[in-house]
Amino acid sequence: MNVKFEYLYRDAGNFKNWGEVIFSNQYNLKPDRLNLIAENLFIERRYFLANKIDIPDLHFKEYNPQLDHDWHEFHNFSLTDETPNDLKHRNIGEFIDLLKNNT
Repeated sequence: MNVKFEYLYRDAGNFKNWGEVIFSNQYNLKPDRLNLIAENLFIERRYFLANKIDIPDLHFKEYNPQLDHDWHEFHNFSLTDETPNDLKHRNIGEFIDLLKNNT
């Protein structure tokens, strides 16, 4: 099964924009293990910059300087039958390596 990385952008007004990236999982990594790894790497166990890990930015189209900031929020990893859609064509191991080097 493939792995889905779910995340969101939440502005200061608590408006949310959700996203997901699906990675191939030839190593059969389990979501619980991936969640633990991510939580130990992200700021306060959840915050990261999307551009540093090469995933789509989820900011709203109109910038509001009173509400907008740079941080995205990790939600979780889960298993899925969905087709990988990572624009960089990475597998989950490569994505985890990127997290370790860029968060």
